Amino acid sequence: MITMRHVTVDCQDAVVLSEFWSAALDRPVDDGATVHAASIGMGFRSRQPAWLFLQVPEPRVAKNRMHVDFSTDDRAAEVERLVQLGATAHGEHDEYGVAWTVLTDPEGNEFCVGGPTPPSRAG
Repeated sequence: MITMRHVTVDCQDAVVLSEFWSAALDRPVDDGATVHAASIGMGFRSRQPAWLFLQVPEPRVAKNRMHVDFSTDDRAAEVERLVQLGATAHGEHDEYGVAWTVLTDPEGNEFCVGGPTPPSRAG
């Protein structure tokens, strides 16, 4: 069995990106953040994974092959809040009974915000 330990994000400036995600997640950046490395929630027991931001020399050049999905009861308000923090909205989708918005963080990393997960149709 595996357990998610943290979400790791390659970036150009770990401080700037960790501050965006700190505001987005309403979780503080851990002490000791530098342009090279920063974290949110490392060393704390939480139901949410920690986030680790590591500076890399190259910029992001292609679409993420994996991304984070978030859920909220008020998608429109949450998307507006994230855009005000520095995210960019890239599209609204409504498929298979699920509606979501695709966004990117200030360094172009993709993530989605959807409404509550609909009840399972499995029977």
